Amino acid sequence: MESKTARLTLLIDPDKKRAFERLCALQDRTPSQVVRQLIREYLATHGGPEAGRVEVESTHGQDRS
Repeated sequence: MESKTARLTLLIDPDKKRAFERLCALQDRTPSQVVRQLIREYLATHGGPEAGRVEVESTHGQDRS
């Protein structure tokens, strides 16, 4: 788990936000857990100069943060 956190603010269509929150709840996960997993997967796939400094782990559907 990361030792420090930073806030990421984004704008999203309200209907998509509600659908996302419902789906997360059905999977017993918070939206933050899902977004963190998506970011880890994106960094692992697309790399980039900062990706080498980020610990990327496969959680197989579970978020450890």
